[in-house]
Amino acid sequence: MGSAERRSREMELRRKDIIEAAEHVFFEKGYERSTMDDVAKQAEFSKRTLYAYFNSKEQIYFEIMIRGYRRLIGLLQDKLQGNNSLTAMETLWEITSVYYEFSCGEPHYFQAIIEYENSLSDFQNGIPDDSRNECYALGEEALLFVKNALQRGVEDGSIRSDLRVDQATMTLWASMLGIFSTVRTKKHYLERYYKIGPGEFIQESFRLLLRSLEPAQ
Repeated sequence: MGSAERRSREMELRRKDIIEAAEHVFFEKGYERSTMDDVAKQAEFSKRTLYAYFNSKEQIYFEIMIRGYRRLIGLLQDKLQGNNSLTAMETLWEITSVYYEFSCGEPHYFQAIIEYENSLSDFQNGIPDDSRNECYALGEEALLFVKNALQRGVEDGSIRSDLRVDQATMTLWASMLGIFSTVRTKKHYLERYYKIGPGEFIQESFRLLLRSLEPAQ
């Protein structure tokens, strides 16, 4: 291994260490309450070293979301690729189950995505174009599973022919985030006052959403 290759590998390992330290800090304290000083302390690097690899706390947050999106996409691929026997509606149900699995199995990554989606700002400052573009591209890739299922349903007649697929995709995405966020934050309230568990609440919520996609009888 040459010196240039060794240095490149060392830099990549250090970059990975910083992201993992930031995950620990952000997931424990929350993004808004965390500082670059906290990350530097957790990573056992100087603050100057952090800024040699990342422009800002926001850029590190994007890198964490990139990790989360990659895991979500991996779950969707495992569940759906090669399973061509599913109808459009069955595919949408499977996507719902993957999102629930992701929210339960990777709650911190799920929360990172939720917090970004619900943020009043769009994290425009301090984000290099390549980090932002990769994160946006992965988000669109995750949405594509929903969009393709909707388009297939419109074409085969199992979903309303007047559906605006792009808008419906974003509506379902926003609804999924809201439903899963409610389950995470209001679980005990739902169980105590409405006598409904998380799984049943999600199932009934999505049954209501998907009914709105069916053709008029």
